[in-house]
Parts: sequence; C-alpha cells; structure tokens
Amino acid sequence: MCGDLTAPRAIIFGCAGPALSKTEADFFREVDPWGFILFGRNIVEPAQVLRLTATLRDAVGRADAPILIDQEGGRVARLGPPHWPSYPPAVTYGLARRAAGADLAWLAGRLIAHDLRAVGVNVDCAPVLDVPTSGAHKIVGDRAFAAEPEDVARLGRRFAEGLMAGSVSPVIKHIPGHGRARADSHRRLPSVDAGLEDLESRDFAPFRALADMPMAMTAHIAYRAIDPGRAATVSAKVVGEIIRGAIGFDGLLMSDDLTMSALAGPMAARAEACLAAGCEIVLHCHADPEEMRAVAEVTPRLVGKAQVRAAAALAKIAARPESFDAETARARFFAALARSREP
Repeated sequence: MCGDLTAPRAIIFGCAGPALSKTEADFFREVDPWGFILFGRNIVEPAQVLRLTATLRDAVGRADAPILIDQEGGRVARLGPPHWPSYPPAVTYGLARRAAGADLAWLAGRLIAHDLRAVGVNVDCAPVLDVPTSGAHKIVGDRAFAAEPEDVARLGRRFAEGLMAGSVSPVIKHIPGHGRARADSHRRLPSVDAGLEDLESRDFAPFRALADMPMAMTAHIAYRAIDPGRAATVSAKVVGEIIRGAIGFDGLLMSDDLTMSALAGPMAARAEACLAAGCEIVLHCHADPEEMRAVAEVTPRLVGKAQVRAAAALAKIAARPESFDAETARARFFAALARSREP
C-alpha cells in the first residue's frame, strides 16, 4: 500500500448484506476506501438503509464519504416498492413531447435525489448517456434516453441537474459509449467495429456535451478504431486521447465494476491496469473479502489531480438541498407522466 496516508484510498467497495459485519467494519477502517456502493442485497427498508450508510461512514471516519447506488429508474433501480416509488426507464422521457420530456427528466432526478438523501446516499450512478444502435445488445436498451445523441445529451443533462439540485452527484456512464455493444460486458468483452468518425459524431457526443459533470464511469468496451482488444477501462489510449482529450471530460473518472467478465486476470491485476490507464477510482462491487484485500493492497491513496477532482465532486453536493415538497412534486410527476403518454 502506498500514497498519502491522510487521504482515502482510491477504491469504492460494496458490502455483503443489510448490516455491516464487524469484520467488514474493521477492514474498511483499516484500508479507508474513498466510498461505498449499495445493491439490492443491502436494501430492506428506509430506516435500515439509513443505519447502514451511517455505519459505513463511521467505519472510515468521514461524514461526507461518498455512498453510491444505481438508481436510474426502470429495470436498474436498487430502491423500489413497497418503500420507494417506481420510476420509469430513461427512454420514457425521450418518448414524451419535447418540453414535457425535459421537465419530467429534471423532476425524476430531483425526486430520486430526495429519496437517496433520505437514506444517506449522495451519489447516483446515472444518467446513462449511451446512444443505442440497431442490433446492439439489450443491456442498454430502454436505459437510453433516446436514439439520437442530441436528445440523449439534452435529457441526460436535465436528469443530472435534477440530481444535483437535490445534492446528489451524478455519474455519467458508460464513457465513451456503450450503445454499440453486441454483448453484455458483465459476461464478456464487447468489441465495437465503428470508425473513429462515427464514434465521435454519435457515441462520444453526449459525453462531450456533459463533460462538465463531476464524475464519470468507464465502459468495459473495446473500440477497434482506437485500441483493439483492450477495454476502454484499461486503455491509456482511450482514457488519454478520447475521454480526457476528444471528449474533454475533466471530472473524477471511475472504472465500471472490476469483477465483470469483460476484464481479465486476478482482481489485483485488474485494479492496477485500470489505474495505469488513467482511471482514478476503482470500483469493486461483489464484497468478496479476499478480492477486496487483494485490490486494496495494490491501490494507492488519492493524491494529486485525482484528489482534487474527488474533492471537487464532493463539494458540488456538500450543500443541504433547498426546501422541497416531495409529495406534491411526486404527484405532479406521475400526473405529468400519465399525460405525456396520452395520444
């Protein structure tokens, strides 16, 4: 282990269940990860989630430690009925009339932020800015806002702005674009054949339009026109020339989950490859103790530009949200959603 011993380690970890075990708490206290991520296995009901997020932060001794979740709406939502509302998938906003879709996207982001802050979560791994392509794998599907990059960018920004209005940081994903993938990166590495000009005009465009966002998550996708055979997450060429260069993203860059089968090799080697490529935070989701220990042993603490970007991401959500009547807003959202679906 290396780096500035006063800074947290450049890792986000998951935990095994709805309450933190003593073994997990001791491990997190020792390795001091920058943040945590929650999944369905961690969720029972609101009071329990709030206790869990407080316990996680207590383990690292930082009241502002980031706690992430995937709460997009639709089929990717860790919080849901009966304790939380069911929000529609992103495509719903793209199918609505133009002005109505933008308003709904903002309000969805703001309501989701309210739900998350109430249980101690301050980062949402959303919006998805991938542009879907005919024939691609359904892993993106209705998680995409629309079929055209300008609409994805417009609606994605409104959703992200809603989150930030509620003091929750968005994480744009999956940079520089997952929409052409013909395989599920959870299972194997997808390879994209499109030329660089097509990628720049279509796939990269929404990310370029939202390059001012505080955080982004990489795509476990290989782009043959850029770095064939190597996932973007572990490609210094994709990170340096495309994400930081052509797209111009200057926020905190985190990997997608290290445990996905699109990446190869032992977990420690995967973490090292992500960091060597230019990812600043590695994400390990599955709460396997041996894997987490191996990853922690090769992951440094946040220093330099990465530390500055991490602090900037947290600063954007440090303020308490403005007064918000969630019940009135929720009723307005679902009424407007119903109207938007009328012929």
